Amino acid sequence: DRERVVIDLGVELGRRRPLLGGPGARADGGLVRVDRPVASALDELLSGVPRVDVRRLDATWDARRGESGLEARLDALSAAAVQAARAGRRIVVLSDRALSFDRLPVPSVLAVGAVQAALTRAGLRGRTDVALETADVLDVHALAMAVACGATVVVPWLAVELAAELSGSRGAEDRSAAETVDGLLEAFEAGLRKVLARMGISAIASYVGGALFETIELEANVTERCFPRAPGWAGRTGFAQLARRQLVRRDEAVALTAAARLPDRGLARFRADGERHLYAPRIVAEVQSLASAVDVGNGLDAALLSYRSALRGPAAVVRDSLLVRRARRPVPLDEVEPARAIVGRFVAAAMSLGALSPEAHQAITLGMQRAGGAANTGEGGEDPAWYRTPAGSHGERVDARIKQIASARFGVTAAYLARAEQLEIKIAQGSKPGEGGQLPGRKATAYIAALRRAQPGQSLISPPPHHDIYSIEDLAQLITDLRTINPAARIGVKLVASRGIGTIASGVAKAGADYIHVAGHAGGTGASPLSSIKHVGAPWELGLAEAHQTLLRNDLRDRVVLRTDGGLQTGRDILVAALLGAEEVSLGTALLVAIGCDMARQCHLDTCPTGIATQREDLRAKFAGSPEQVERLVTRLAEDVRRELATIGARTFGSIVGDAARHLRVAADSTLDLAGVVGAGRWAASPQRREDPARARRFVRRASASAVEDRLVVALEAGATAATEAVAISTADRSFGARLAGSIEAGRLRPPIAVSVRGSAGQSFGAFVPAGVLLTLTGQANDHVGKGLSGGTIVVRPERNLATAHPTLAGNTCLYGATGGRLLVVGRAGMRFAVRNSGASAVVEGVGPHGCEYMTGGVVVVLGPVGANFGAGMTGGRAYLLDPRGRHAALLHGPSVTAVRLVDAVRERGDAAERISELRELLVAHAEAGSSVASMLLAASLPLADLWLVEPAGVAAAVEPEGEAARA
Repeated sequence: DRERVVIDLGVELGRRRPLLGGPGARADGGLVRVDRPVASALDELLSGVPRVDVRRLDATWDARRGESGLEARLDALSAAAVQAARAGRRIVVLSDRALSFDRLPVPSVLAVGAVQAALTRAGLRGRTDVALETADVLDVHALAMAVACGATVVVPWLAVELAAELSGSRGAEDRSAAETVDGLLEAFEAGLRKVLARMGISAIASYVGGALFETIELEANVTERCFPRAPGWAGRTGFAQLARRQLVRRDEAVALTAAARLPDRGLARFRADGERHLYAPRIVAEVQSLASAVDVGNGLDAALLSYRSALRGPAAVVRDSLLVRRARRPVPLDEVEPARAIVGRFVAAAMSLGALSPEAHQAITLGMQRAGGAANTGEGGEDPAWYRTPAGSHGERVDARIKQIASARFGVTAAYLARAEQLEIKIAQGSKPGEGGQLPGRKATAYIAALRRAQPGQSLISPPPHHDIYSIEDLAQLITDLRTINPAARIGVKLVASRGIGTIASGVAKAGADYIHVAGHAGGTGASPLSSIKHVGAPWELGLAEAHQTLLRNDLRDRVVLRTDGGLQTGRDILVAALLGAEEVSLGTALLVAIGCDMARQCHLDTCPTGIATQREDLRAKFAGSPEQVERLVTRLAEDVRRELATIGARTFGSIVGDAARHLRVAADSTLDLAGVVGAGRWAASPQRREDPARARRFVRRASASAVEDRLVVALEAGATAATEAVAISTADRSFGARLAGSIEAGRLRPPIAVSVRGSAGQSFGAFVPAGVLLTLTGQANDHVGKGLSGGTIVVRPERNLATAHPTLAGNTCLYGATGGRLLVVGRAGMRFAVRNSGASAVVEGVGPHGCEYMTGGVVVVLGPVGANFGAGMTGGRAYLLDPRGRHAALLHGPSVTAVRLVDAVRERGDAAERISELRELLVAHAEAGSSVASMLLAASLPLADLWLVEPAGVAAAVEPEGEAARA
């Protein structure tokens, strides 16, 4: 969404009430306005501000005072800032430029947070701005944290000096120091915009001091003093521990000689002397050995024992601080349920075709499903050719049992939905919360683009759903849509582990989901840049425990299944997940490593050396993985789980779900306060419910989406023809057409089928309707008309006695995710018309704001007014606008689309005849549906001077490459 939202990063310093405004830089009566909240030099910035208005505070502390020095300095900073504000100072500058071996810098988030909190408690923050001059802002995350803690403007002076030193060096030979510094500031700004977009914020004023982050492991004293508004997970790390860490780094720095190289801590790539990586080279080798050894027995073989040994090390994740209580009388291993029953609770993580090569995607799918689990398509759709079982496969299913429904709706067709055993709605992603999936343009080959109904070479982003899901009611509607087209499928919702997830999980359960996937911060297929996967999300252990316990307190736990993921590696990990509430677990990175991934961390570059995370044919040829490797790994993990179950005295996986208080205790040296995590009451579920997660569906009675459609489909399946007279419907009839689509995809009905209805249709009228179906509504429809339209035709026309000349007949978000078909609205529609349309054609007589947003294919004709932001993020397809006076220009999203009068296109473009023929065909259909506007245009022989062609920027004056992608 950062491509669409205009994010205002202007900052004003020195007002009595700080106001964040527009671009430019100037000083005016003590007021300083800068074009972004990051600057290269504070003295220059404040040159026009009277000295009496500025108070400079030293943000360093005396290292000679030891561990008490940091907290004492924070007290002094807070008191000095409050005193300055009371004395009328408009700007307080926190600067660590005085740092030395004896004067260590106060971490910027602590300094700003403490001053922000002190000024706020004193009622003075609105009178005084906080400027930060610091050495520790070296990346976007540090900048975003400083601003979120309360800094109005940040000067990262060390980063600026380093950037200036780069001028003239390799890669910057032709750039001056000023240019390299400006490049740094531009990068900071771009990154900060992305962070704001993640949070749905379009003005920096809403972010400064907003504390939109979570704290982990900090003592209450620290959070109360520095981050009082931030949600968090309490721990035992206080000011003394933070000071000790700085003192250790100081001692290391003192010991360095002038010739020594600065240490590489391995924060991005593995380094032998850096921080611990859970997939270090030795562990990668052990996983691959585990997946390759053939001698799978009933117990732990030598490969598994070696693997477990390699994983031993200092605590690195939350579960390392949880100790499993062993039973005094372990259960004999042969009394524990078989490995295949446990694998039935495993799923392969949602890794898309596109992020992964087709060969790797198939290897994981086949291997997991042969072992007895279920694979997930990810958000990239699937190749429909996989729906046809290939010869020699002995009837095995080669497509994934779980189909994911992400916000971009890539490849979501009626056939895709109808084949699923599980349908997973992706609301959020643990490793990139607030951002969603990203596929670099270089990986969007003609084949991948065709499956996703997008354009080759175009970067594809699936942000969190903010187009069709604004509330829990909208989510409930999508669940209803999916359940209507595929009643047998389990419907799940993927959430991100974060503080407050329990409340969200309760709403999701009430919305009718069958399972909730709690995604942890670890993992991901590496398709995203580094700045998208660091410092985001929370550990699954924390989110899972909160979700499980909140559902218990609200008496909702029986009706929903919990699933989790996030770097699960061993049977012990899976055991801990079960004890914290997970009935099912998802494996991702481990499966990639099993088929050959060597953690090169260049997935987003499309240069994967093992042919796994790439679309390049030369690299794909190097892929040597197999389904057997996945099958062996998950079977061995299940055997590992069996051994863990036996040691705690349990015979089945289901019997221990949510029983953390009985089987887990917190390690004495844990830096997190985990008492609440393991302290939940026991889940009093029946043995039948525990052993069969699918029984959760029996605890919820779900009403039909449309009784009218139910009767209609039953009659049609019994051999009746469609009614010749329109059937009356009301807003209680939701998802009308989805059950019809499901019956056609299941083979119970055969098109062509024509159905006429009258009245006011409920939400999602015509959802997922496939080719050969004609739905005609005489009346009006609510939101989401033609959602996921898959080839059918929908007509919405007014009743004859309608008084208004320009009726609004359809609500918001029509044609969301449509992949084909036609929609004719003989009237106007609401906002976000044809958002994420990727193949359908439509004619409408006026739309609200954000029309054709994120369109990747299809054709839209608007015979009336359009709202603001038309065509934002549009990368494919085209739109025709009836606009004789050219008033639409100010309403188009200029960076995304271009517009040309059709009369000019006729003179200049070689495909003009094709475009006119296309437009005429749609107008004829619209006129036949009852449109007087279309009839008048046809009678006037298409006044080309009144019609405009709108296309994605860069596509005009060239034939769009949709045909090549479709043929691929």
